[in-house]
Amino acid sequence: MFNRLGRFVIRWTWADSPWTNVYGLSRTVIASMLALTLAVNHASILFRPAAGISEYPQCSTSSISIFCLVPNDYLYLNIVKWIAVLLLVVVASGWRPRITGIVQAWIAYSIQASAVTLDGGEQVAMVISILLLPLTLTDPRRWHWSNLSKADYYNSNIYSALIAKLNLVFIRIQVSIIYFHAFVGKLNEEEWLNGTAVYYYLNDIMLGSLPFLSNSLNLLLTSKFVVVITWGTLVIEAMMFIGLFVSKKYWKYLLYLGMLLHSGIAVVIGLYTFSLIMFAALLLYFRPVESEINFKSLGGIKNFNFFNTKKQFFKGGDVEFKRIK
Repeated sequence: MFNRLGRFVIRWTWADSPWTNVYGLSRTVIASMLALTLAVNHASILFRPAAGISEYPQCSTSSISIFCLVPNDYLYLNIVKWIAVLLLVVVASGWRPRITGIVQAWIAYSIQASAVTLDGGEQVAMVISILLLPLTLTDPRRWHWSNLSKADYYNSNIYSALIAKLNLVFIRIQVSIIYFHAFVGKLNEEEWLNGTAVYYYLNDIMLGSLPFLSNSLNLLLTSKFVVVITWGTLVIEAMMFIGLFVSKKYWKYLLYLGMLLHSGIAVVIGLYTFSLIMFAALLLYFRPVESEINFKSLGGIKNFNFFNTKKQFFKGGDVEFKRIK
């Protein structure tokens, strides 16, 4: 039994490389959104007192934050903020994942731990950035856009490859939990069950729809169609969780569905960075990491297919069995 298990693990490990531009694109999107959040907001907006929180930035519980390395003064905090932006630009470039993976996790943690005026996107960015660490620390490439040849992958350390592939499984589980929590949490609210919750959300002073859309949306929100929108949100979130258990051949449809949901959130509510960070999480969730994205096809956009499979490795071939022997 243990021999069969060992053979399965080895075959699974060597079947395809986890170090591709799929996870690279996800890293770039997350780093870019964190950089944008820091760049467009003054330190006085990010770090300020809040209800029950008089310390800013919060350093008593997060002393390793990059924003806790300088005096509590907006001049110094703005300087550190721009240093963090520059570091995140380097991360987004894809250079040296083994180094920049640590940088990304540190800055993502620092923003979430020390800043106050944040949305859920920064929390997701921190969790994904930290979970990506085993993948980045084992990545042998100079750039996360690079193509790792089959020979180079077979010459890599099997334990590093196994850790990286298991890491991707854990990330998929984590993203599924995010949607499971979002779905189950709403079931305790009467407004979600009776189909009117979206009306109240989009008319809320803080979380409401963008002003120029309010009049048009209210025509829908005051009609029976609001039930379709409300329950449709619940159905999509439930499907995002169930996606953890479905065959890979259905992943691309779930990815489209998830992107549709978050595109709606971006357009209607204006949570752009949150939606793009969720796009990055969905990419790790529903895009097979071994199916590299063919960016060259972007030159002829009408022929471009985001889901073009560009596999370099094959499953169940003689190479795996020869290595086992």
